[in-house]
Amino acid sequence: MAIKFGTSGWRAVISDEFTFANVRKLVHAIAGHVKENTEDGFSSAEYRTHAGKAIDGQGPTVVIGYDTRFLSEEFAREAATVFAADGIRVLIAKTDIPTPVVAWAILDNKAVGGIMVTASHNPAQYNGIKWSPYWGGPATPSITDDIERRLAIIGFHAVRITSYEKAVRDGWIVECDFRASYFKQLRSLLDLPAIRKAKLKVGVDAMNGAARSFLRPFLESLGIEAVGLREERDVLFGGASPEPSQEKLAGLAELMKKKGLSLGLACDGDADRYGILDTGGTWIAANDVLGLALHHLIQNRGWRGGVARSLMTSHFVDAIAKGNGLRVRETPVGFKYVGDLLRTGEFIIGGEESAGLSIRGHVPEKDGLLACLLMAELMAFDRRPLSKIRQDLFKKYGHFHNARLNFALEGPKLVKELNDRLRLHPPMELDGTAVWRIDETDGYKFILKDGRWLGLRFSGTEPVVRLYAEAFDPKGLNSMVETGKKIIHGRL
Repeated sequence: MAIKFGTSGWRAVISDEFTFANVRKLVHAIAGHVKENTEDGFSSAEYRTHAGKAIDGQGPTVVIGYDTRFLSEEFAREAATVFAADGIRVLIAKTDIPTPVVAWAILDNKAVGGIMVTASHNPAQYNGIKWSPYWGGPATPSITDDIERRLAIIGFHAVRITSYEKAVRDGWIVECDFRASYFKQLRSLLDLPAIRKAKLKVGVDAMNGAARSFLRPFLESLGIEAVGLREERDVLFGGASPEPSQEKLAGLAELMKKKGLSLGLACDGDADRYGILDTGGTWIAANDVLGLALHHLIQNRGWRGGVARSLMTSHFVDAIAKGNGLRVRETPVGFKYVGDLLRTGEFIIGGEESAGLSIRGHVPEKDGLLACLLMAELMAFDRRPLSKIRQDLFKKYGHFHNARLNFALEGPKLVKELNDRLRLHPPMELDGTAVWRIDETDGYKFILKDGRWLGLRFSGTEPVVRLYAEAFDPKGLNSMVETGKKIIHGRL
């Protein structure tokens, strides 16, 4: 079985492909990559030669975290024993933690990188591993390509490990509590007096994931009245995937109505994605949250700089940026590309339509906890529901309605046929309007002369095509979606 990295690490079904043996091989490949790229005198475009240098005479340092999934802590400990056997020092979390906490711990401890054992928002039968290099963001393709090359060389060879307990005694593995440092970082990014003064009442849905001991406790440390939901560990996530979608936050919406809460906040399994409910349990889509966060940073915090977003993300953020004289950079899908721009310090915010967001001065990784806190801070400044603020932004910059749908195709053959058809005979008119531009950076994005757009992008792991569409009213959006369906099914 070939271990392949997707847009955010490697994921597979537990006991099928995600096994202890495969985890050991992957970690050994990462260890080889780390050691080669941190040797004195080695010149690398991706790594600093001083990152993760020896501490007390020991080798480079890595951070390991894990979420609440079945066996996640055991997989994390196994990974630690491989690193230790390979001469790499490990700082491992004492309990389950979010992905952005691992990202921050990498920076805070000057580690050469870090592993997060998680399958994020995937169903409970999945687990996975994310590798983040020294900058605390997702690994770039050149790095994952090198790791995959090393995996191919390892093949079926056994990987050497050491005793976990002995490695702890010898100082190769150190169990750490990263929460205090991460909380300190969050406080440095927020206007704490404004949040405290607002006296918000907030509902928090941890979705049985790693946000359970972070989001509500942090809010309460600011004096905010917070009510928690689904904070116990449940490796089955209640029988549903821990994805903070509108449908899966129905319980949070009911809690808000019952207790008269002003804001509902949720995170996915590893807390790198967010879900936001406004007063009364009204859903605020991820595309709108990104626009609201940008507006907040510009108007209330006085920030200036570039804006980064992925290809299939709403142009709502473009309209806000343009209205304030800011430039927008578009990236392929995947936060590793957005994070690469955030690393430069020239961009104040980066985001994607799949509920990923981070800001300047923070980790170049999705942080669902931070996104939630920014929405609380925005409400604290404006003293109005988010939907009211959004409506004012729509009046000022125009209305944006968007959709994302998945369509399963019957096998790779149909995927190839559709891809060939789009590549060789792309439609030059959609819904009665001429196509102004076709962007093939990541899939196909057809931008019409009137500003509407349709995106089609293929999954890298299954025969699925994702349809994205945006228009300026619900009727126009529906028409674009129906046009996209016709293209997928060969009727246009």
